[in-house]
Amino acid sequence: MRRKGYLLLTALLLGLTSACSPSANPGAPDSKAGASGGSGNSGGVPVKITWWDYMNADGMVGALNKVIEDYQKAHPNVTIERSYVPFGDLKNKLLLGSAAGQLPDIVWLDNPDHQAFAAAGVLADITKEVQEWGQADQYYKGPWSSTQYKGKNYGIPNSSNNLALFYNADMLNAAGIKPPTNWNELKEAANKLKKPGVYGLSVSAVRNEQGTFQFLPFVWQSGSDLNTFNSPGTLEAVKLWKELVDSGAMSKEIVGQDQQATELQFAAGNVAMMVNGTWQIPALQKDAKFKWDIVPLPTNKQGGTILGGENWAITATTKHKDVAWDIVKFAQQPEYLKSFLKAAGRLPARKDLIQDPIWQNDKLLKIFADSMDVAKARAYGPNYPKISDAVQEMLQQVLTGIKSPEDAVKDTDAKIKPLLAQ
Repeated sequence: MRRKGYLLLTALLLGLTSACSPSANPGAPDSKAGASGGSGNSGGVPVKITWWDYMNADGMVGALNKVIEDYQKAHPNVTIERSYVPFGDLKNKLLLGSAAGQLPDIVWLDNPDHQAFAAAGVLADITKEVQEWGQADQYYKGPWSSTQYKGKNYGIPNSSNNLALFYNADMLNAAGIKPPTNWNELKEAANKLKKPGVYGLSVSAVRNEQGTFQFLPFVWQSGSDLNTFNSPGTLEAVKLWKELVDSGAMSKEIVGQDQQATELQFAAGNVAMMVNGTWQIPALQKDAKFKWDIVPLPTNKQGGTILGGENWAITATTKHKDVAWDIVKFAQQPEYLKSFLKAAGRLPARKDLIQDPIWQNDKLLKIFADSMDVAKARAYGPNYPKISDAVQEMLQQVLTGIKSPEDAVKDTDAKIKPLLAQ
């Protein structure tokens, strides 16, 4: 591999612990004509396809195995070998596999990683295949942008999620507080709800991708972005979190608390409100002993949330690109897509599926489904892992009092600018 590609892959190892995957916290046409094309599977020559993903929940694994079984039944010459790779190991395994020429044919990627692997030459360019497929316009802009690099397509979104505000309805009702709709209401409610043993609000500011995942929506809502980081908006967002910690409305422990730990604190009644994602709903429905609900993230100058989820990708070294692409198309058929999305507690990346009763008739999931129009991807180019690391460091410095918000934002902007320019 070229030196540039190797360095880009190495940079990935700095960055990302799952921001949006419940698995990290705890494919092909149908045999009927016209299902997805299938030109790569004709002829009957034995073909073995290897596939890596990091899904380990029973329901999700069952849904994925159904895709594999049905594809193989329709294409007896194709054998699909699916391997589970823990999320924390996937990027390292791809790095080592790329250097050794031992990559799978198909891989699932966390969407903020996608552009970095594309830039490093790990992923196959499927622009022509996507154009011939003709379904790109069915995907939301956010998920789709995460699969693109320099105007070319290197994957297909397969699942999405985003963040919203969970609240303990019993606590808010007892305090006479309505669910907050903007930052001022959020700050006021969090301070009113705090009491011995209970924090008003919780977020994750942990030193990994989850911290950036939770913080970026506040930056965007303030009217700022990573390319305008040293701005009044970013400073406002940082100060909001800092003020909430300093007032005792949020715990100082959020600097070491991931999203799963946040959910456990909420479920135990130790937190009145939390920022979290779709994947927490099943656990709360089982474990919470109080009434709770969800509302969109409170807004500031504008609304919005962040996009999480996974993408399909085909590796550049595959000897069976046509078959791998056929499998990806097969898995995008609604009967399979809906099955594994439901099992994983995820949302469709496709606009034509979001109106399905699965997401529209469930009042909790509908909050997240309706936010997909404004869910923004972390599509900032191949250096995003380093950019994210700088944001994580800034949060740690500000929330622990090592640096002032002003100095931390200014210093972080100086780190981010050259990374965005590359």
